[in-house]
Amino acid sequence: MATGINAWIEDELTGCRLADERLNRRLSTLLDQMAGAMGASIPLACQDWANTKAAYRFFSNDRVSEGDILAGHFNSTRLRVAATTGPLLVIQGTTEFSFQREHPEKIGQTFRVNSGQDQEGRFRMHTVCGLLMHASLAVTTEGLPLGLGAVKFWTRTKFKGTDALKRTINPTRVPIEQKESVRWLENLRRTTELFGAPDRCIHVGDRESDIYELFCLAQELGTHFLVRTCVDRLALGGDTTVDAVMDEAAVQGVHAVAIRDGRGHVSTAEVELTYRSLRILPPIGKQKRYPALTLTVLHARERETPADRPRIDWKLLTDLPVLSNGDAVEKLRWYAMRWKIEVFHKILKSGCKAEEARLRSADRLVKLIAVYCLVSWRVFWLTMINRSAPDADAGIVFTDREQESLDFLVPNKVPTRPGSNTLGICLTKLAKLGGYLARGSGPPPGNTVMWRGMAPLIDITLGSEIAPQLVGN
Repeated sequence: MATGINAWIEDELTGCRLADERLNRRLSTLLDQMAGAMGASIPLACQDWANTKAAYRFFSNDRVSEGDILAGHFNSTRLRVAATTGPLLVIQGTTEFSFQREHPEKIGQTFRVNSGQDQEGRFRMHTVCGLLMHASLAVTTEGLPLGLGAVKFWTRTKFKGTDALKRTINPTRVPIEQKESVRWLENLRRTTELFGAPDRCIHVGDRESDIYELFCLAQELGTHFLVRTCVDRLALGGDTTVDAVMDEAAVQGVHAVAIRDGRGHVSTAEVELTYRSLRILPPIGKQKRYPALTLTVLHARERETPADRPRIDWKLLTDLPVLSNGDAVEKLRWYAMRWKIEVFHKILKSGCKAEEARLRSADRLVKLIAVYCLVSWRVFWLTMINRSAPDADAGIVFTDREQESLDFLVPNKVPTRPGSNTLGICLTKLAKLGGYLARGSGPPPGNTVMWRGMAPLIDITLGSEIAPQLVGN
């Protein structure tokens, strides 16, 4: 494995499927430039016209696709997954990238919004220009992101006829292949095949993933799922529903959870746990195609609604057994990890500033976002490895020169021998370069200070390497 704050690129591009070695070198250069100037425009990251023009040519090259760019990363994710043991959470999530363009038809649309009323009182509808991305992020049960396993990009143009179709027939009778929701099944299949350990994988999704076809596909592939349900499905013999059965079930335990309000204040809330195994039936329109399944229903809800925030009311569905309060708390903790995919999306948008890109067509933007996905994962990994393995050898991330630069810029309070810093110490110093205060009562460094600290460290280390060549010449 290559070491160095920017040398990880070599590992992530191993197995890349680009057409020739020249394109591989250009992708490596682009990753190096964008990681070193995270959030900067392409011209600023590339520094001169020759490199900027080469970047534009790369993104417009028909021989390059987002799948080619991400292929090496997917392979590296598979290797990292194989190096771990225990359950693996495969978190799926969708995000939207909105853009302002003079010719939005070259990119596509995400949704339509009400822009208010005109002078005659008629409502005006505004079509938002943009792309959608659905990703699967592999995460350990301790919260360490191992990488992406599948990514799908699209616009609403492809599925624009689905809504019209739903107005004429029952939505449950629309084939899943004609719906946007097929992305959940595609990513589940791809990641299960990629990781090669279906029984280890628990595919986690929000209420959008409450899809009966997904449950059946998981059973077919021998893998598992944990989703938040939004549908009150038919249960038992078909004469009742899940909610009706669970409302009559006795509370089996109480669990305390930490809650953070909009102002960042942390408090504790007690949720009642109710869980049981139920026979779940497919929707009426699908009962000829899909069998009934025996699944576990887990509800966690507060007794009363607080005055200052919404009541906690989680309704989860899984094919995993829940036989005790400990099992129930474990599944709740696993589902809470779903937020990791939202953090990843935040790094893409706030750190890489993907929505500020000025490329003019969808295919070029998709390739650029694919590059940003690699940079964003690396920042996320650095943040979380600092929390899960702070005592590891700093050499797995930093070169000796980088460690020397960090020691010079952020000296230890107590002198230590060279090379004795742990990974946690070096990553905290990196975060300090990005504005982290490292107060004793404060939280550990987050993604923002990590990506802010990367650029100065790369520049300073480069300066220390070229300085001896300049002095005395």
